[in-house]
Amino acid sequence: MEGSSLSSNTSYQTARNIASLALQKKARNVCIISLENLSSVTDYFVICHGDVDVQVKAITDHIQSSMKEKGIRVWHREGYDYLNWVLLDYVDVVVHVFQKDARTFYRIEKLWGDAKQEIVTETDE
Repeated sequence: MEGSSLSSNTSYQTARNIASLALQKKARNVCIISLENLSSVTDYFVICHGDVDVQVKAITDHIQSSMKEKGIRVWHREGYDYLNWVLLDYVDVVVHVFQKDARTFYRIEKLWGDAKQEIVTETDE
């Protein structure tokens, strides 16, 4: 995925912002998946994982509070009670924060193998 071709896309910018927020809490293997032409459910997935439940909570809380400060509230949240796989639905962007083992098990990146995927690293900031 080439960021420059999508840079004017507000949904993409939201996904990039969320990916950056996840990295601030040391999320691992942060990935943005474009679903714009593949699904009517959402435009982008942001997928990442933490090593333990405490880190998953920290990543999730940081994303929610930072987005809320920008005036963007989460529309729906699932999995927060268990912190194995937390889903944050921002309508155009859906965030999946996993524990490592759950991410390996569910492999949702592979389910969307046709989609353009972008790995986001701290050097991209």
